[in-house]
Amino acid sequence: MKRARVPPHPAAPDAAALAALDAGAALRLLDSGPDGLPAAEARLRLARHGANTVARAAVRSPVPALLAAFARPLPLLLLVLAGIDLATGQGFGAAMIAAIVILSTVLGFVQEYRADRAAQRLRALVRTMVRVRRPAADPDGAEVEHPLEELVPGDIVLLAAGDPVPAEVRFIEAIDLFVDQSSLTGESLPVRKQAGAQVLEPGAAAQAPELDNIGFMGTHVTSGSGRALVFATGTATGFGRLAAALVEARERSDFDRGIAAVIALLLRIMLVMAPLVLLLNWADKGDLHQALLFATAVAVGLAPELLPVIVTANLARGALELSRREVIVKRLAAVQTLGAIDVLCTDKTGTLTQDRVVLERHVDIAGRESGRVLDYAYLNSYHQTGLHNLLDKAVLGHARTHAHLQPDAGWRKLGEIPFDFVRRRMSVVLQAPDGSRILVCKGAVEEITSVCDAAEGAGGPAPFGAGHADALGTVAQGLNREGLRVIAIAWRALRDDERDLADPALERGLILVGYIAFFDPPKDSAAAALAALAARGVAVKVLSGDNAAVCAHVCRMVGVDPGTVLEGGRIDALDDAALGQLALRTTVFAKLAPAQKTRVIRCLQAQGRVVGFLGDGVNDGPALKAADVGISVDTGADVARESADLILLQKSLLAVDAGVLSGRRVFGNIVKYIRMSASSNFGNMLSVLGASVLLPFLPMAPVQVLLNNLLYDCAQTALVTDRVDPDFQARPRHWDIRALRRYVLCFGPISSLFDYATFGLLWFGLGAAHAPALFQTGWFIESLLSQTLIVYVIRSGAAPGRGARPSAALALASLAACGTGLWLPWSPLAPLLGLVPPPAPYWWGLAAILAGYVLLTRGASTWLLRRVDGA
Repeated sequence: MKRARVPPHPAAPDAAALAALDAGAALRLLDSGPDGLPAAEARLRLARHGANTVARAAVRSPVPALLAAFARPLPLLLLVLAGIDLATGQGFGAAMIAAIVILSTVLGFVQEYRADRAAQRLRALVRTMVRVRRPAADPDGAEVEHPLEELVPGDIVLLAAGDPVPAEVRFIEAIDLFVDQSSLTGESLPVRKQAGAQVLEPGAAAQAPELDNIGFMGTHVTSGSGRALVFATGTATGFGRLAAALVEARERSDFDRGIAAVIALLLRIMLVMAPLVLLLNWADKGDLHQALLFATAVAVGLAPELLPVIVTANLARGALELSRREVIVKRLAAVQTLGAIDVLCTDKTGTLTQDRVVLERHVDIAGRESGRVLDYAYLNSYHQTGLHNLLDKAVLGHARTHAHLQPDAGWRKLGEIPFDFVRRRMSVVLQAPDGSRILVCKGAVEEITSVCDAAEGAGGPAPFGAGHADALGTVAQGLNREGLRVIAIAWRALRDDERDLADPALERGLILVGYIAFFDPPKDSAAAALAALAARGVAVKVLSGDNAAVCAHVCRMVGVDPGTVLEGGRIDALDDAALGQLALRTTVFAKLAPAQKTRVIRCLQAQGRVVGFLGDGVNDGPALKAADVGISVDTGADVARESADLILLQKSLLAVDAGVLSGRRVFGNIVKYIRMSASSNFGNMLSVLGASVLLPFLPMAPVQVLLNNLLYDCAQTALVTDRVDPDFQARPRHWDIRALRRYVLCFGPISSLFDYATFGLLWFGLGAAHAPALFQTGWFIESLLSQTLIVYVIRSGAAPGRGARPSAALALASLAACGTGLWLPWSPLAPLLGLVPPPAPYWWGLAAILAGYVLLTRGASTWLLRRVDGA
């Protein structure tokens, strides 16, 4: 992919430094005002800073993209062989190879190009508009709508529930404003934003998402409203910097590396064997032209010319299977890579959890479940003013019936003390049905206990003693360790002389009732999916921006032992080798920055693991690119969907598990073809080498070599439909070139041994020493039948009768190929092909040779596949 050119943005103010300023100072720093920028000034800044867009991979036009698809090693190799065939007068062979290359390459190109175009069309349908203050457009400074791309530093934007944060902004006004930052941090709960200056302890440094008056591109408002000052746009934002890094060409996957290694192995065999055949035939028979034709046919016979078709057809079939499970395949090779993964890294929110907030616990000061605590929490949430945040909705949506606490039951709201970031609590003043007045307060545990002087126990309120508040806090700490977000609930009765019902001073002398605790519950399907993946040899690791306690608790709830949680702060102190070793033993990684997620994945890959990553947030883009296969969801951030290889329409590990099985089936059938084709062709070439020395004529005419190879390969195209042994699908499968080399060196000579037996039958038994056509026909039939039928012996590593049955399509294709080969010597084409009908004794000898071949191959297959290759 080419990088889309986006003008570099001037450096933006530091977010932490801007957060420490009050709203007025922030406006002055950006040379702006409460009503924003005049239109003329905005145009000047747009020219200076550039559009508020981020870098994207540019989609190439069809012709260059198609040419690039042909410029891969295997298509190039096959086209070179086609050119040699054409130059030596073998037009039929040249046309056959060229057609195969064109078909397979175009199929793969069309699949990937259509996926890219679909993503482009979806983006073109959406143009985000933002409400901006532009005094030049309206003398009163009223809001106007502008495209998000035209925002500039210094603009004042107005945000409400549902709006995306369009750039990096400093909030200068916030009313009950909550922002969902899960795409950055992985934390499912929205965070409250405020307009005051950020107060940090001396020497302390807050991470960017922890700045409570700063909004970040890629997040969105869940409730409340606010005004914000834009201070960074486009590639000057964190989102923009991530996007710029992601438009680089992605690294080669495990599948790409494996195919390249297979081609390199076959090419080395071809570069040795073809010249040997040429030299031996030229030296022995003295006909350079004939020797060159035969050597070219041998090279074509060694090349797995149908490999692109087999690979593309298998991947396309796998993509079709996944589409039925609501998985969109953007890159065909990812189908196989998904089956090869032995580590799946995933975020927590929405994958292991339901991505929603529920009220999990309501306990008294001793940690016992308490309906009274829930009643007070309900009174506070029901009667507060304004939009309810997710925590309030969880309280109000709890299954317990609360009709007795609503206005119809006599409860009436008298006043309210809103939340602010100094007090970190909010209160409502209510009149009870009996006429008494009470204040109900909820907030952060420390801020609530600091204004309490008693706690309500089983025997009623008891005064706080020395250290009593600290002791009560241990209940809240225990809830935190369970991964719950804890809010304290307190109350007191008001005196008759307390009349200012909005005075924060009323929040004193409270009685602590207990705690309510919230949680993002695990998905019902998560435990079963994790167990299935573990059974298939895929280790699942959680990479989250959330805190360690929450991550560990979620893992335990879905049946995964979190072990020792590795936090982002410790990762930076480790070198890559140490991190790789530790990452193999670690299940949960918490408080990770985007770069740390990517580093964990790369270190796992350096340990020889094939890694998949499932993520949907802005911060997941680099990790999706770094992984061997990146998986996102259709509701994920745009940058995540662009970086992914697969897109889930339902964020579920069950879909990933189904994809793993599909990928292993695809890989199994591809490997079958490569193993059988390479070993059979290698055996044929060993036979050719010996025959070139021993025989006074060619053992098979060039056209017969090509036809034999064509019939065999046509039969093997049906491998796309073949079943794969359950044992093969039980664990991850990686490309193993050494195992393939052993396979070829074992089965190639076995095949050649029975070719020489056929030579002996023809030469000594049938007197074909003076009948080249009979000799060539006899070997043509034996070679075709042996390599086609032996597929049924070595396609499965299981014991006879226990492996997966061959598909009906494969059986029919094999019968068709063998039937055609048997018919040709009696067909009208026989004279053109140099074939003659063999005598009756040939068939008895052939039957014995094939029976011996089957028995020996069966034994070798059982030993090699089980003991050496592990299949």
